[in-house]
Amino acid sequence: MTNYFDDIVKNIAQAVTYDSSQAAPEEGMPFGAGAAKCLDFYLSLAEFMGFSTRNYDNYAGEVRWGEGKDFAVLAHVDVVPAGNGWTHDPFGGEIDETEGKIWGRGTMDDKGPAMIALYAMKALKEEGFKPRRTIKLILGCNEETGWACIDHYNKVARMPEEGISPDADFPVIYAEKGILHIKFSFDAAGAHFNGLEGGNRPNMVCDYCEVIADADKNKLSALNLVCENGKIISRGKSAHGSTPDKGVNAMPAILKYLGLNDVEEQLFGQCMGLKGLKDETGALTFSPDLIEQDGGKIYVTCDVRYPATYAREEIISILDKQGVPYEIVHEQAPLYNDKNSPLVRTLLEVYNQVTGKNAQPIAIGGGTYARALKYGAAFGPEEEGEESTIHQANEYITFDKIKKCFEIYKLALKRLCG
Repeated sequence: MTNYFDDIVKNIAQAVTYDSSQAAPEEGMPFGAGAAKCLDFYLSLAEFMGFSTRNYDNYAGEVRWGEGKDFAVLAHVDVVPAGNGWTHDPFGGEIDETEGKIWGRGTMDDKGPAMIALYAMKALKEEGFKPRRTIKLILGCNEETGWACIDHYNKVARMPEEGISPDADFPVIYAEKGILHIKFSFDAAGAHFNGLEGGNRPNMVCDYCEVIADADKNKLSALNLVCENGKIISRGKSAHGSTPDKGVNAMPAILKYLGLNDVEEQLFGQCMGLKGLKDETGALTFSPDLIEQDGGKIYVTCDVRYPATYAREEIISILDKQGVPYEIVHEQAPLYNDKNSPLVRTLLEVYNQVTGKNAQPIAIGGGTYARALKYGAAFGPEEEGEESTIHQANEYITFDKIKKCFEIYKLALKRLCG
């Protein structure tokens, strides 16, 4: 690790300086210039290391090494928007030697793990390791907002059947909940307000909400709202849409202020009838993350993560009974692997060997690229008990995390591809 640590830190910091959140498409750059430049940075670095690379039209890139049956390491270089509340430059790539951290959007999700995986390949190569499989480090540019990168890759290349995604949690993920992004429509005819809007992305807890309405000092104080430049403003704290309890949603206070108590109860109280659903993979989560007003309608887009053993049709059946018009704007089926399958078992053994723990496989609400594989598992980088800053302000990765992930990913590739 000593030979590679400084370079990994430097290059993660450099990768962070590219604002690769989805932007308006430009010629040859379907997700904007930031994502394309960041992808080029990774591929150029891999070429310098002596690996074969391929850029698939700036939708995704690929680093190849070895011969034999394909094995995927699926990561992404795009990020969610910075959002609000930062005390560090979200795209500054600040290296903090005192605290042992790199600050910036993407350090943990997923530019940091992608860089560590690349250096794990480099280290194995320089040690003389000869993989019996073709390792494909696939780098997507649209993981956070639709997976068009994976759709394109499947059209122009061949997706491996087996692999890992370093974009979730350790020790190893055996199941991922199903995902539905649902846009609900509520009637606002004759509303005494306008300009209601809030949120950044369907998978980010709404951290800012505003509306143009009359100011009532007592209600403002009671609901912890402010009036600025003629707008009523609510501020919260962002978090990943799959873990809404880790954030503070700015939407409910505005809805209560406007007297939309029924809407607030449907969304945040009863979760549109879905509250309480759970299985061995955990409870359903329901996060209203985007809100907008258009004429006499209010539209709220919610991030729903439903237990992996439930069928999509069961969720839809419950929603249909609520009487609220809706549209499904994005969906991903659940992922479910046998806890004792060779892939899951090997990854668990690697994690426990490096850390000295006796951990067991877990399920998550997040949706990773592992779903793009016939037989895939998400593998790190977060661990139980750690502070998570993914999709939040002041995202960071620690030096210790870099060192640990390097050893884990290196050993995992050696075991699975040797």
